[in-house]
Amino acid sequence: MKEEKVKHINIQNRRARFEYAFLVNYTAGMMLQGTEIKSIRDGSVQLGDGFCVFHPDGSLWAHNITIAQYTEGTYNNHEPKRPRKLLLNKRELKQLAAKNQEQGLTIVPVRLFVSDRGFAKLEIALAKGKKLYDKRDDLKAKDQKREMDRARDY
Repeated sequence: MKEEKVKHINIQNRRARFEYAFLVNYTAGMMLQGTEIKSIRDGSVQLGDGFCVFHPDGSLWAHNITIAQYTEGTYNNHEPKRPRKLLLNKRELKQLAAKNQEQGLTIVPVRLFVSDRGFAKLEIALAKGKKLYDKRDDLKAKDQKREMDRARDY
């Protein structure tokens, strides 16, 4: 029996962590086309400009997530920036839709990973935009933590 080396895919949206304060996190499945999962396993994904919107039929879609074209793909290759449907329970969709109506809240992709069963999952968060002073406070806390870790190591 041949053992494969499992490569764990964990793509973070660091820009979203800096720009937004997360209120509630959800894990959603993604509807993908043929070569998209292969590109995800290669790690060629960009979440930085991504956002999620509700369509009139009540489904949630992720936009501006770039999954690069698969290098070995032929004419069947996918479009890199196409909208992708997210798969959530009806209860979760209703909760998100109700909270998303509030002023100043948005839904952003936080992390893309491949589950143990091999499915691509997108962690999304209901988020509120940070003010400039909140970002400065975060940077200051991060620098202080780094200095404390350095001092502890020596």
